[in-house]
Amino acid sequence: MRKDRLDLYRQLEEQRDSKLIVYVTGTRSGLETQIANDVLPKFAEHLDKIGDTEKISLYLYTNGGDTLAAWSLVNLIRSFCNKLEIIIPSNCFSSGTLICLGADNIVMTKQATLGPIDPSINGPLNPMIPGFSDPNAKIPVSVEHVNAYIEMAKKDFGITDQRNMTDILLHLSEKIHPLTLGQVYKSKSQIQMLARKLMRWQKLETEKEDTIIKFLCSESGSHDYSIRRKEAAESLGLPIEKPSMALYSIIKEIFDDINKELELESPYNPNIILNGTTNYPYSFRRVLVESLANGTDVFLSEGELVKQMITPAPGMAPQINLSDNRIFEGWKHED
Repeated sequence: MRKDRLDLYRQLEEQRDSKLIVYVTGTRSGLETQIANDVLPKFAEHLDKIGDTEKISLYLYTNGGDTLAAWSLVNLIRSFCNKLEIIIPSNCFSSGTLICLGADNIVMTKQATLGPIDPSINGPLNPMIPGFSDPNAKIPVSVEHVNAYIEMAKKDFGITDQRNMTDILLHLSEKIHPLTLGQVYKSKSQIQMLARKLMRWQKLETEKEDTIIKFLCSESGSHDYSIRRKEAAESLGLPIEKPSMALYSIIKEIFDDINKELELESPYNPNIILNGTTNYPYSFRRVLVESLANGTDVFLSEGELVKQMITPAPGMAPQINLSDNRIFEGWKHED
């Protein structure tokens, strides 16, 4: 819990000669969260309490999220400091990697991983998951998967004439809504523009910027590709720092405690949680924003799991009905 982490936060600030903000988006299976715009007011409150300072260390763990929210977050933090460093204990994928491009320095542990920044489109017009009963369950549309489909038609099948390419696009639009395809094109251009704007803080040569953007946006080949510390530093040329053993111990101890608090390694399974009981009141902690200056902002889901035996009709076998009665979902502040 936070009270157990306070001394670790003080040690980290002393070692880095900076002010620390911790941002963790939960990756608990079934309760995953992402970087989103609703975190910006929370960061603003922490930054107001910290005030203008020379350096801020952002301790970041995330599987990604909204790219514009990531862009806005970097610019918000940058308005309060001259130097920004990112400390990565483990996962820092997609939009998390985009945030790193706006840093002067990136501290990566042995377990730390970056990833491609090619976005996936999630929206109401996305294709439905076949055979899935929930009408709101949609298939994310990967920008790079759409690009790969078109490139495969051109390169592997030699289709280059306008008429056949039109047929391919028409067939694709039967599977994916045309407005979603338009969003795919827009997102690809947008992510490259945001990456380039963020890297201006690193003062890299244009050729080096091009290499990084090209790899992170397309050449890595898969959204699941993991970029470890050595590759990030030597192949991409990012400003990577290997932590000392003392610093590594602090970073790991902080993450181990947050991992336990957010139950990141425990999949959300109502049957296991109920464990033979008929009801279970819950309060799941899903996102943390913390600092010594302004306490903790936590994104919570609260409610009650209820299991009931229901007989559909006389003579029919009883069925188990499991319901999740959620009564609150949002941010709460804890001093």
